[in-house]
Amino acid sequence: MAKFAPSALESYIFSRTGAETDDLLVGGGYAEDAAAIDPGDRPLVVSTDPISFAADRIGTLGVAVASNDVAACGGTPEWLVSTIFVPSTDLDVLDDVTAQLDAEAARLGITIVGGHTETVPALPRPTLSLTCLGSTDRYVPTGGAAPGDVVVLTEGAGIEATAILAADFRESLLETGVEEATLDRGETFFEAISVVPEAAVLAPVATSMHDPTEGGVLNGLVECACASDVRISLDATDIPVREPTRRLCAAAGVDPLRVFGSGALLATVPADRAASALEALEAEDIDATALATVEPAAGEPGVVLDGERFTGGVEDDLYALWE
Repeated sequence: MAKFAPSALESYIFSRTGAETDDLLVGGGYAEDAAAIDPGDRPLVVSTDPISFAADRIGTLGVAVASNDVAACGGTPEWLVSTIFVPSTDLDVLDDVTAQLDAEAARLGITIVGGHTETVPALPRPTLSLTCLGSTDRYVPTGGAAPGDVVVLTEGAGIEATAILAADFRESLLETGVEEATLDRGETFFEAISVVPEAAVLAPVATSMHDPTEGGVLNGLVECACASDVRISLDATDIPVREPTRRLCAAAGVDPLRVFGSGALLATVPADRAASALEALEAEDIDATALATVEPAAGEPGVVLDGERFTGGVEDDLYALWE
């Protein structure tokens, strides 16, 4: 799987939005994961996301990923609309998916208000499309980073991928010599996918926030830099990676910086507010690291990682494991 280039999105998506309205505060844009609408009271943030992999915990991941996009724009996730496609009328599958949706939504304080369910026999596995809505006092874009801002990453790289590897690829990883205890620890990462708590801490001060999903933290950094027309330079060793993530990624032959990264939040904060932001995260028991200082683009915007420049989308290493 791969994402379309920004030029294609501009030509065929962002320029074709139907009727104009004065109620739209923020519409579609490169790397912007949620829109903002003015209904007359508080702005409403809306985001939609599909999910078709991670079959064992697809409902859990789906709710977390959809709500993360609202939270990463400064919103409070409140409502969810779920579209569920399953390969057959097997009620056990439907039971598993909807039980996961219900449990994760309840845990995050989100109400599932509607949706659509049907069977699609051509599908190899269940597929979801989830739309999350929530209100906000301050919309925070992906493309708001400015030179001099400090880049902050919460938790670490590859959290979502760690959970997926531990659940969906357990048997094959056991054959490589990975210990059961490491896989068990990896599966607990499903409970660490939501970034709602850290987004709430950072939203009042952040100039930009972004939820790194496909392509991992590296792709998230690229999207933030390109959307903001800036450059971010850093070394791979600057990016925190938890030990279970290192072990499972090494066994699977994937780069922890280039695999599904939900569970971490990227943000940029004015330099004079970075220390207090990190202290506020620590007070909430949220790990966070200052990765770099945002620089002027000095040409084409993007990321320089270990001296290598990235100016476009980074393909997720995990997709090859499903082929």
